[in-house]
Amino acid sequence: MKYYLSSYKFGNSVDSLKQMLPQGARIAHINNARDSKTVSTENRNSQLKEEMEFLDSLGFVSEHLNLRDYFGRESRLRHKMVSLDGVWVCGGNAFILRQAMKLSGFDNVFQELLLNNDYFYGGYSAGVCILSDSLKYIQFVDNPNDFPYTEIKETIWEGLNLFNYGILPHYRSNHPESTKIERAVKRCIDNKWPFITLKDAEVLTIE
Repeated sequence: MKYYLSSYKFGNSVDSLKQMLPQGARIAHINNARDSKTVSTENRNSQLKEEMEFLDSLGFVSEHLNLRDYFGRESRLRHKMVSLDGVWVCGGNAFILRQAMKLSGFDNVFQELLLNNDYFYGGYSAGVCILSDSLKYIQFVDNPNDFPYTEIKETIWEGLNLFNYGILPHYRSNHPESTKIERAVKRCIDNKWPFITLKDAEVLTIE
């Protein structure tokens, strides 16, 4: 699998992103990190539209993949995801995103797709934090007790376990969560937890 991991939105390495996939590649946009009841439908839809249009402007073919449509239907999600060239996972609340991934079986399908060197995973903020071994690094950044889905009422602390360290976005940036990230950095240092930071506009690419 290849990765384009941004602190915020698409970052400053869009040229690299365009080269990671062929023109016409099908990318599913996953917007479930914004499923919190505190996020307005207008905001959720406008962000989705903006990001899908940007992906299309790069020459890709984007579509909305709502993990809610696959709760309890892992085999159906697997069939869908293997038909795609990759996914783009947006920011929001990483704990909510993790719930949606668990309920849909995305976490299991993700582990299977790791063996596909051509498959693409891109995203930012919550979509990047979710790749760590744990969500403890951002416990005081995102609300771990926001449960928009009736099927889950307990916090899931395990991430997708691609990295055995935390990734802290919005570091020293002009972002509303930057102050919380500073505290998260101190907490990681105090607890001797390994981590890396990303400033807004910075991107980590792995191929």
